[in-house]
Amino acid sequence: MLLALISYPPVPLVEVGPLRLSLHGVFAALGFLAGAWIATRDVRRRGLDSAGYQSALTWGLIGALLGARLLTIPAEIIDEGFSWSLFSLTGNFSILGGFAGGILAGGWRMRMLGLPVLPMLDSSTTGLALGTVIGRIGDLAIVEHLGSRTDFFLGYAVKAGYDLAPQHDALECTGSVGTLCTDPATGLPAVYHHAALYDMLGAALLFAVLLLLRQVWVNRRPGQLFAFWVGWYGLQRFLIDSVRYGSGDATVGPFTWNQVSGLVAAVGAAVLIWWLGRRPRRTDPEDAPPKEDDAEIVAEDDGV
Repeated sequence: MLLALISYPPVPLVEVGPLRLSLHGVFAALGFLAGAWIATRDVRRRGLDSAGYQSALTWGLIGALLGARLLTIPAEIIDEGFSWSLFSLTGNFSILGGFAGGILAGGWRMRMLGLPVLPMLDSSTTGLALGTVIGRIGDLAIVEHLGSRTDFFLGYAVKAGYDLAPQHDALECTGSVGTLCTDPATGLPAVYHHAALYDMLGAALLFAVLLLLRQVWVNRRPGQLFAFWVGWYGLQRFLIDSVRYGSGDATVGPFTWNQVSGLVAAVGAAVLIWWLGRRPRRTDPEDAPPKEDDAEIVAEDDGV
């Protein structure tokens, strides 16, 4: 029984003067900019090299674009077999692949510049979470990543006349504009899990938790906050993408390819948190002792 539902006309394009822009791309770019801004602020607050970090972000952007395409290739090989055309830059893209490619390329640039990689990755976590929240707005606008049929109150209802993202063309229907479509297979009301919305809400919660952990997780080792972000988001994608099984995504046994990627990330993050916790604690820039002038002030205040 449907007690509530979400429904709105998709907005695939927006016109700005002579330009016709995809909201999917617009919000992906805005998400990257917002994430880079908040991460750079944290790098600067911790006394790290913000100019070097900006250089790493440029490399990370290029790596993200490549990784977003490349991570989908194994799934396409599983579904369709090997073809050299899979290595073209046109086709499906993966947010998990974008994260992986961006982090690897950005981390490589940090190493080249002699920057502390793990503390800078820790500073990147809130930016990665915020960027996900903003980027997902584009997915909501074009109505992408719908899952299986549901009566959940956050499900998305498809109505006649709605032009959904191309992957969901089979869910569209004709008739009186604004009337609720029916599921072609069952004849039931066409309400589907809104996976992009679930991911946005999960990323917003993760953003808030990361802000809190930066304050209260005082005994963490450099890199553990980053590993926490990897673990949370990987597990989040594993759970959310379960509602998309059978919706056309590539599958590996009982899981979608994104579920496999997310689970591998979550397990790897748990191992990384454990391993970093066993390492001797090193001085983090946040924990650096006060400078000589500051120490004299402290001494005077203490009556020494």
